[in-house]
Amino acid sequence: MVERNVSMNRLHTLIDGFPQVSILCIGDVMLDKFLYGSVTRISPEAPVPIMRMDRETRMLGGAGNVVSNLCALGCRTTFVSVVGDDANGRQVKAFLEDTCCTPELVECRDYETTVKIRFVAGKHHLLRADQEQELNMAPELAARFLERVDACLPDADLVLLSDYGKGLFDGETAPAVIARCRAAGKPVIVDPKGADYSRYGGATLVKPNMKEFQEATGVRLNPSAPGWEKAALEGAAKLFDEFGIENLLVTLSEHGMIFIPSSNPADFVCIPTEAREVFDVSGAGDTSLASLGAALAAGATVPEALVVSNVAAGIVVGKFGTASVTGGELKEALEEKARKVSSWHHRNNILTAEAAAELAERFRKEKKVVGFTNGCFDLLHLGHLHSFMKAREACDVLFVGLNTDASIKRLKGDDRPVNNEELRSLLLASLDFIDYVVLFDEDTALPLIEKLRPDVIAKEGYPLERWPEGQYVVSYGGRAVELPRLEGFSSTDIINRMKKRPE
Repeated sequence: MVERNVSMNRLHTLIDGFPQVSILCIGDVMLDKFLYGSVTRISPEAPVPIMRMDRETRMLGGAGNVVSNLCALGCRTTFVSVVGDDANGRQVKAFLEDTCCTPELVECRDYETTVKIRFVAGKHHLLRADQEQELNMAPELAARFLERVDACLPDADLVLLSDYGKGLFDGETAPAVIARCRAAGKPVIVDPKGADYSRYGGATLVKPNMKEFQEATGVRLNPSAPGWEKAALEGAAKLFDEFGIENLLVTLSEHGMIFIPSSNPADFVCIPTEAREVFDVSGAGDTSLASLGAALAAGATVPEALVVSNVAAGIVVGKFGTASVTGGELKEALEEKARKVSSWHHRNNILTAEAAAELAERFRKEKKVVGFTNGCFDLLHLGHLHSFMKAREACDVLFVGLNTDASIKRLKGDDRPVNNEELRSLLLASLDFIDYVVLFDEDTALPLIEKLRPDVIAKEGYPLERWPEGQYVVSYGGRAVELPRLEGFSSTDIINRMKKRPE
């Protein structure tokens, strides 16, 4: 696999170099609205759910999400697009300025800024409503747009075109932009839309997904079937021959990516996907495009850039809504990737207290019940498994606080723990009952609980009057659950029996 041939130290160096990279992004921008609420009944007027609204969030959408990702990665970013002379267009401009990019927006009085409104109940998208009209790139508007491109192009290390099919890139503007990039010696990467690839002729790299690849070539890819790569090469040859595209990168959903160079298609590169729990695929293509462009602009080889792009997309599908990835998250994910190659595999679910608190807050916003239990768990036994099972029944997501070695020694003496914290955390992280493990060094779990603020705390053998952690959770409206004890199981008893056993 390509990852085996890529140095993690080299990837870290590339990511650290993102702040020195200047990228010009050009594309269809829009405003994303997310309306969150809950559904508890069906309308008597029609067989449709009634959603009770809780909150609304707004963020950049379309090519604006590519910009958000570039800025989150630390790149110096300039953005050229067209917006309407309206309130939503001004909101888009304000959001772009907040990302610390340089917005070069052309206002069009006869155009309404595109807005996508998503209705979300829990973690389920119920409906999307679009407010949009197709942009007409009339000669006067196209001239103003290309003037902005000409002004921004000299300072760019690389250009990204994010085509959302809203009219910005028609049969004249897209070729004009690509021609300018080639004349200036600037690599140009295109995230395409539609079946007409004549508008992308001469691009350095075009990045369709499987559906877009089939629309453009008539070739359907089935990465699960033997020999599917031959079909990919045949389809790529059509695009290379007809349009002079230099390279093709096809994203294959859960099957990863395939990179095909026109110079030698037989040297194609396949990379598997990053296996993660998927919350939302919204914007994953934008993250992939931004991270790919950032890596290439920073001097990455194609295999290095593919790894960075793939890992970034794997991170963002684990987030809810259109989201971005930071350089720090990328490096952390790459380190985890390296650990998996050389160590015991677990589900990337051993967290710091800060990361766990952020995740717990996200789960609460998604209307999930966050649960918590804690202990030393020195020698795992059936009693522990029984408690984890019962705790998990009381919540949607279970966090387990685990005493560090130092805190156990303070509580139980220098001869404990028998198993160190690394082994104990790995064992817990491997259990299906447990979603996340968080180490804590204090004598009690209360400081950790104050950060997580779980909806439910569960533990065996602790009535509420002698359970400060449970009292704290109840104080802000949470629930404390005293778990039933499975008698006859204890780490201390097991250790004592082992000590009494004759050599």
